[in-house]
Amino acid sequence: MAITVSLVALFGLVLFFLLRSKTLGYGSAFVAAMFGFFLASTGAAPVITRVMTSLADALPKL
Repeated sequence: MAITVSLVALFGLVLFFLLRSKTLGYGSAFVAAMFGFFLASTGAAPVITRVMTSLADALPKL
């Protein structure tokens, strides 16, 4: 658990700086994928899923 949280923090920080500097490429895509993968392994995953489901339900159905 401690390793997963630290990897989430590391990849999140790297992703933040890549997005801020507008650096696009394969490296930033890898960092974004790894951030998502490790974030899904933390305790924040169910909360994020509920928030996204609530947002999707709040949008009008087309």
